[in-house]
Formats: sequence, C-alpha cells, structure tokens
Amino acid sequence: MPSKQGDVSLLLEPVAQQLLQIKGPAHLAYNWRDGTPRVIPMGFHWNGQEIVMASEAHSPKTKVLTTGAKVAVSIGQDFAASKLLLIRGTVRADTVDGIAPEYTTLIHRMMSQEDAEALLKEAARIYRQMARFFIHPDWVGLLDFETRSPSSVERAAKRAGNQHED
Repeated sequence: MPSKQGDVSLLLEPVAQQLLQIKGPAHLAYNWRDGTPRVIPMGFHWNGQEIVMASEAHSPKTKVLTTGAKVAVSIGQDFAASKLLLIRGTVRADTVDGIAPEYTTLIHRMMSQEDAEALLKEAARIYRQMARFFIHPDWVGLLDFETRSPSSVERAAKRAGNQHED
C-alpha cells in the first residue's frame, strides 16, 4: 500500500528520489523576524537523511534560519510542476570555514565541470565562511499527477465519479 501524504517514507519513492537529484534549485519558505513569509530559490544537496543548503555566513537569512526553525521546501521537476516534492521540516544550522562541502557537491551536480570549477574558485575567494542549513523532514508530500494528486483534486474526482453512478 502506498504511503500517505505526510509520511516521511515518501522520500523513498522513485519519483521523490528523482526529484532529490534534479539540477535546478529548490524553493525554501520561511518566516522573517516580523512574521512575514519569504520564499527563495536555493541550491540543495540531499545527504540521504536531510536537505542541506548553504549560504554566505552573514547573509540575512542566517538571522532566522537557526536551529529549531520550521521551514518548508518544494522541489519541482519542471515549470508545469507535474512532479513535486513537498517537505516541511526543522532546521539544524552550523557554520563552516571556507566552502561547505555540500555546496561544492550541489554546484558540481548543477553545472558543467568547467563552470563549477570557475564558480567554486570565485566562491573560495569571497566566502570566508558558509552557513549550512540541514533540513530534517518532519512531513513529506509527493505529487506526480499520475499516482498522487493533491487531496482536493482526489476528492473532486471521487465526487464526480459518484455523481455519474446515479
């Protein structure tokens, strides 16, 4: 029986595993200090347990993306969002000297070897430290519009099917 929306075991599904390896960014949602929401695109690395994102150590987001912060992440395959991984989780944050190893990994996944090396060389020159945000999944949703659709769509389809049976 397939896992239900919200079940962290959805991360083991083939569609989820595919999305965790895409070359594009994820979209990270969090609340700013005044309570207003923010959504930003960020490169990410899946370490098998957590989504890891990295940023310059003194970027504004480091003020609110502290250990214990609650966030949401969406990872889509294409503009039509026909395959979408939704994660709600809890942040564990730290700071490393130089370039975070996960940042190096995600840059190599997203770019050609030559472009990655050029970007990392420049990043090493300007980033003395990087903040890392480890996002532990607490809730996972998976949409592929073939085997899983949003619950509202599934309920509407069921209601429509019941109407035709009269």
